[in-house]
Amino acid sequence: MKRYRFKIEYNGTPFCGWQRQTNLTSVQGEIEAALTKIGELNAIVHGAGRTDAGVHATGQIAHTDLQKRWQSFRLMEALNANLRQSGIAILSCEGANNEFHARFSAIKRRYIYRIIQRRAPLTVDSGLAWNVRTYLDLTAMKEAAKLLIGNHDFTTFRSTECQVTSPVKTLDTLDVNAVADSEKMIVIISTTARSYLHKQVRSLVGCLKYVGEGKWTSENLQEALIARNRKACAPIAPACGLYLTEVYYE
Repeated sequence: MKRYRFKIEYNGTPFCGWQRQTNLTSVQGEIEAALTKIGELNAIVHGAGRTDAGVHATGQIAHTDLQKRWQSFRLMEALNANLRQSGIAILSCEGANNEFHARFSAIKRRYIYRIIQRRAPLTVDSGLAWNVRTYLDLTAMKEAAKLLIGNHDFTTFRSTECQVTSPVKTLDTLDVNAVADSEKMIVIISTTARSYLHKQVRSLVGCLKYVGEGKWTSENLQEALIARNRKACAPIAPACGLYLTEVYYE
């Protein structure tokens, strides 16, 4: 058996998420089906992040063990030929040692969330960003985001379906930036951490949007964090704006 490491890009719109599920279309399942088509039966693909339904990736990392020893370029080309209509692309492929694990070897993950602020509905970016029609105060959002950086109990910002034992996580960064033109403003909220709770990033974004709209102050966000109660969270951001962009390793 030979282990291979992939960097993967996908549009998450048609998928139930990364993880394989019975009778549903998943990113993991599509890649495993592509491996079957090239003769690698029963191969299991392990991803660095189990992205939810509708969440995209430009830098997902995965690994798998294969029976045949492939030239990395030819393996990438063979998979892409079978994934061409799926919305999934293998960006790179390389051999890896048996100690490497896409999920458990990762030391940090980076996600971004795209908000497009404009009155008109999205067309080109439909399904690829959150269309917010109200004005957002970026300065207020930037200041509020600082309160969430560091080690905290993020119970308020975790899904009720989250299966992680501890709600305590450490956010290394949480930044709010924007690019504006005459027709729209693109707001990028980026964050890095070793790991996240289920729907944590979307919950944080939803709360920062409340701050940007003036519905909350920084003090309200602080109170929500301290409450450690899911009911204190603002409505979460939709999946369409979230991207896994990078996974870091030693």
